[in-house]
Amino acid sequence: MIFGAHVVVYSNNAEADREFLRDVLGFADVDAGHGWLIFALPPAEVAVHPAEDNGRHELYLMCDDLNAEIAALGAKGVRCSEVHKERWGSITMIQLPGGGQVGLYQPSHPIAIARA
Repeated sequence: MIFGAHVVVYSNNAEADREFLRDVLGFADVDAGHGWLIFALPPAEVAVHPAEDNGRHELYLMCDDLNAEIAALGAKGVRCSEVHKERWGSITMIQLPGGGQVGLYQPSHPIAIARA
């Protein structure tokens, strides 16, 4: 039985991005050995989009109030891109210390995650 998902983010500065996930986003972690941290994520959902090439994947974190989350991240020194409104929600990109980006969005579509 499948019980979860493991997401891999590749980075030019993995240590800085691990610190960001732990210290800024507050994700709990476990040490898988030799300081290799694995982080707990919020509940997740997966969507499959059509594409010309396979192998491209994206990571988006979801929130209920995008503007409040951007303000909270900004207070921690985190840089977010301009907010774009799409038919499926409002989105910003979070700049990771290692140079990559992850999306943060407030969905306007039904979500598959069971909420308390």
